[in-house]
Amino acid sequence: MRIIPFKAIKDYVKENANTRVALGDWYSRTKRADWHSLMDIKRDFNSVDYVGNDRYVFNIKGNHYRLVAIIVFASQKVYIRFIGSHKEYDKIKANKI
Repeated sequence: MRIIPFKAIKDYVKENANTRVALGDWYSRTKRADWHSLMDIKRDFNSVDYVGNDRYVFNIKGNHYRLVAIIVFASQKVYIRFIGSHKEYDKIKANKI
């Protein structure tokens, strides 16, 4: 999968150093993935949730953080739309960002 933009992860880790390992793991596993459906994603990340409108929510670092991404299976692209704490996530509408 191609992850766009990687800069979102880099910037978030710069401000939240305690997420470096967890987001690095998410990035590595996602980059190597070949997903074609939610079931494929669940094989790599069993706690992922589909929230509609092509948006998927990943639990990061034991669900302390959330990453919302649009996944386009046909082009094998993952567009990061949000990275934040669980508390910050609760304030957004994940299927709209």
